[in-house]
Amino acid sequence: MGFSGPNAYSHEILGVLGELALTMEKLPSWAAPQPVKKNLLTLRDEAYIGYEPLGVVLVIGAWNYPFVLVMQPLIGAIAAGNAVVVKPSEVSENTARLVAELLPQYLDKVSVAPCWTPGFSVLLGWGDPDTPALQDLYAVITGGVPETTELLTQRFDHILYTGNTAVGRIVMAAAAKHLTPVTLELGGKSPCYIDKDCDLAVACRRITWGKYMNCGQTCIAPDYILCDPSIQSKVVENIKATLKEFYGEDVKSSPDYGRIINQRHFKRVKSLLEGQKIAHGGETDEASCFIAPTILTDVSPESKVMEEEIFGPVLPIVTVRSVEEAIEFINLREKPLALYVFSNKKQLIRRVIAETSSGGMTANDVIMHSVVPDLPFGGVGHSGMGAYHGRFSFETFSHRRACLIKDLRWEVLSKLRYPPGSMEMVHLAKCLLLKQCNKSTVAQFISALLAGLKAVVAKVSFGSLLTL
Repeated sequence: MGFSGPNAYSHEILGVLGELALTMEKLPSWAAPQPVKKNLLTLRDEAYIGYEPLGVVLVIGAWNYPFVLVMQPLIGAIAAGNAVVVKPSEVSENTARLVAELLPQYLDKVSVAPCWTPGFSVLLGWGDPDTPALQDLYAVITGGVPETTELLTQRFDHILYTGNTAVGRIVMAAAAKHLTPVTLELGGKSPCYIDKDCDLAVACRRITWGKYMNCGQTCIAPDYILCDPSIQSKVVENIKATLKEFYGEDVKSSPDYGRIINQRHFKRVKSLLEGQKIAHGGETDEASCFIAPTILTDVSPESKVMEEEIFGPVLPIVTVRSVEEAIEFINLREKPLALYVFSNKKQLIRRVIAETSSGGMTANDVIMHSVVPDLPFGGVGHSGMGAYHGRFSFETFSHRRACLIKDLRWEVLSKLRYPPGSMEMVHLAKCLLLKQCNKSTVAQFISALLAGLKAVVAKVSFGSLLTL
């Protein structure tokens, strides 16, 4: 994809280091039992949420950010106490090979009894599946479709998959056979609405950065722009000026501008330009998988480029007459992974948030919600399910266990649930659970407490006499 050194570090390494630092700092508080509010029936008891590992989880990464998209969920899975099988994307084979070489050098092994099918043991390189041995707790599987298919026949305790919706369906269907929960980080067409009342120069600079970073191969990149016809030409001019500022006169020779991952994806993205009005860019070079930063104007909502996620450096502009029309346009399509709106009007921004749905959103910028450590990252509907990052990774890979530790004393309160039943007991239970009490019920409750206290005192006194 042609990452330069600084881009590779900022896009792939920095996020992993940040996730590590946050997890190491916060893990004691995340993993601590969380006390919950009690009612009068459980006032003397201990009630809390405990976190326990799910077991063995599978993380399937994507090729567009091949390191960070396996390492971030891996950090959360390890923090939650799980064993992990990592499957990097075979499309980014060099990174997959690097991950497979490095992880075993730094992560723990464990002596395990055989628990996998022979085919899976071969995938892991464990040799004889009937012989216990020192094995990787965090195994890395390289390879393509056959290896992934074999992985999906196994029973895991959770699967996190990052990739396209079509494969997401396959992963979910395979997981359903074992009732395995899944987190699906998919994609979609993330809209970007530009209101007339905003700083166009700033808005277009931020959009240009997010759209053309990694040659448009970012799952939460703005996929298309919605704006009023009166500002369409200004948007184009501002984006063109920013492209020159970012990449110079010859974008092809810029070290900061990437390439499409392979020729198959190159041909797919190039085909989206057919029949479109190209306001800027459009140059291609199949040999190097180069597609210039491209802007399309007056795009029809029914055109091919608006039917699928672009995942490349092509930015269509669809004109709308109002925010109402923009909201309607967005809501007629599948829920996107991200949504962006640029405006000086807070009321308009809040309206867009209230009347649309997306995995995440940022106002007056793009992509930046994904780097806030206390925000979940995930989709909704066809853009995915579940979330991770920071605490949300820990919770995704943990079982939240309801724990109640009761006292064997105060049996008088337990009698409320024992037969034979009576309406008096129902009213008393209603008082204790719902806090809906009348005077007679309160008196009855106090009487029961006194009786219970009397019984406890009598028992203690009798025990004291026996020791004399």
